[in-house]
Amino acid sequence: MFHEYCTKCEADLTMQKGYSNDVPYWICKGCGQMLINPDVETEDDVAWICDGCGNMLNVQPGFKENDGSFKCLCCGFVNAIDEKNLYDSEDEYQSDLMNPYRGLTDEEVLRLSSYREEHNLDDRADIAVVTSPETGTRYVRKFLTTFDKDIYTYLKDHPVAHMPRIVELAQSKNCLIVIEEYIEGRTVQDVIDEGGFSSGEALSIALDVCAVLRDLHGLPTPIVHRDIKPSNILITPAGVTYLLDMDAAKWYDRAKSNDTRYIGTWEYAAPEQAGFGLKASSVKTDIYAMGILINVMLTGKIPKECKAPEPYWKVISNCISLDADARYDVNELMGALEELRGKD
Repeated sequence: MFHEYCTKCEADLTMQKGYSNDVPYWICKGCGQMLINPDVETEDDVAWICDGCGNMLNVQPGFKENDGSFKCLCCGFVNAIDEKNLYDSEDEYQSDLMNPYRGLTDEEVLRLSSYREEHNLDDRADIAVVTSPETGTRYVRKFLTTFDKDIYTYLKDHPVAHMPRIVELAQSKNCLIVIEEYIEGRTVQDVIDEGGFSSGEALSIALDVCAVLRDLHGLPTPIVHRDIKPSNILITPAGVTYLLDMDAAKWYDRAKSNDTRYIGTWEYAAPEQAGFGLKASSVKTDIYAMGILINVMLTGKIPKECKAPEPYWKVISNCISLDADARYDVNELMGALEELRGKD
């Protein structure tokens, strides 16, 4: 049996799964070195790989390294043939592919990367508390892969009270980078985990969240939050309520008949969010989540595990009706909550 070895780490390539001496290039599984098949003619030992399909461009008819671009004959993707796209190793290439700043201008990268990272939030690598080098002000930086940039742009230009103010936005090839106001406090989930709320506190928080939803739902084209849940509601030390996280938010489209994919948190998501073809998400979708939220704040559990007592359950059951049209709108829910608070 004829054996071939990596020129860098001397690993036996013949023993690596999938290896064949017929492939135009191979990434050594021992050290990550890219090895070009000696039978492949290259102008200067550089392997040009299609960003669209991963096939080698050097072996395709008509390819030239000095043409500036080349359309892959396998998938049709137009690749920029530029020395800036060269990498010393597969590890360097893969690292760049995952770089959240990939595709931004040098000015954007310099500005956004200047924020000094303090620590991640909730052990998430994509969300961190950062500090401005100029003012020392703390912000939250997010690398979002699920988003509607138009909504973030609108909220940056038209801030909504009791939501974190958006300071900077930039969309790279890999994500949307958001720099937003940092707000000190505990989430509703934190308080529930530590013992929960009195009924009066729960009703006050629900009314505060409804006030934010009233602003979002009252826009000429309403914004549907689609992820109302305890971990997305923050209570400051002064007792002020903030609604967080617009990652799942969408503009309400009256012409849309159903959601094309599920977005949200399962226990708080209305049936229409699951793409069952019933209806598209609407402002009533947030009301469904409000019903679940109120039940959890009152009992510590979702309704199917433990229903809140009357008269709270009457309001909650209206919120979580399977028929979206039968649910309250936000103003009706606020009226019902005020009535409950008056009786509490």
